[in-house]
Amino acid sequence: MGFNGLINVYKEKGYTSHDVVNILKGILKVKTGHTGTLDPQAQGVLPIVLGRSTKLADYIMAADKVYEANIHFGIRTDTQDLTGNILCDNRPAIVDMRDFTRVLEKFIGEISQIPPMYSAIKIGGEKLYNLARKGIEVERKARKVNIYSIDILEYEGESARIKVKCSKGTYIRTLCADIGEILGCGAAMGELLRTVSGDFCIEDSIKLDDVKALVLEDKIADYIIPPDETLKDYIKVYASDESRRYIKNGNKIEQKYVRCEKWEAGNKYRLYIGKERFIGLYTLEDTGFLKPEVILINLDEV
Repeated sequence: MGFNGLINVYKEKGYTSHDVVNILKGILKVKTGHTGTLDPQAQGVLPIVLGRSTKLADYIMAADKVYEANIHFGIRTDTQDLTGNILCDNRPAIVDMRDFTRVLEKFIGEISQIPPMYSAIKIGGEKLYNLARKGIEVERKARKVNIYSIDILEYEGESARIKVKCSKGTYIRTLCADIGEILGCGAAMGELLRTVSGDFCIEDSIKLDDVKALVLEDKIADYIIPPDETLKDYIKVYASDESRRYIKNGNKIEQKYVRCEKWEAGNKYRLYIGKERFIGLYTLEDTGFLKPEVILINLDEV
């Protein structure tokens, strides 16, 4: 099929992010990758990169996210969510709405988080969750993340549902646990739903069963998002026909061969040639040359 682009998958409970990648690879018969893991019990938006667009995984991962999470007061677990072993259970713990609101305000802005032991981060070449399952706990360095907003969607005293807009790398489980620590009663995350990842929204996502059905109906191409549509933050520039031989050979291109209204050294640009033929991302160097960063087509076709 030769797909090259992205597909907005709704990951359901019970699947790991790698499960989704492997299933889609088997269905679509193309190189496949994900753009940021979701825990097996979490649901929601999981953008999947296909074909040459797997090179864009890091760009998609860097985008901001929006989550909805249930937070349960009065309980601490080793995984910071309700799937883990209970370390302390003081339920029912009733939290005053005003206290809860004041504590949430403390987490707005840049904060430090210590990644949980049950995470996919590697230390010494081994994933933390593998060490945690062996009963081994290692020191983790705190990481800076940004919390742009936290809204209360539901509130019941013993639990609440919150909506969090945050930067990449934010652990919502850890956020819930840290909120519980400041409240003094402990807390653990319940259900987690990712509703937004960059430009990808839950309303436009499709489940794995839908993907299978669309392939059988030969309609899946309608749901593959072209790679340049996910790079709209980068200025669009057009290369002249004289530049084709440089592009074809993967060489740098002189700035004079490319049409752009505003240049700035160090910036990346979406490069096109001919009638909207997208080539990839190029960086303008101080020397006045455009250096290829991510090529997203077969250069033999230029």
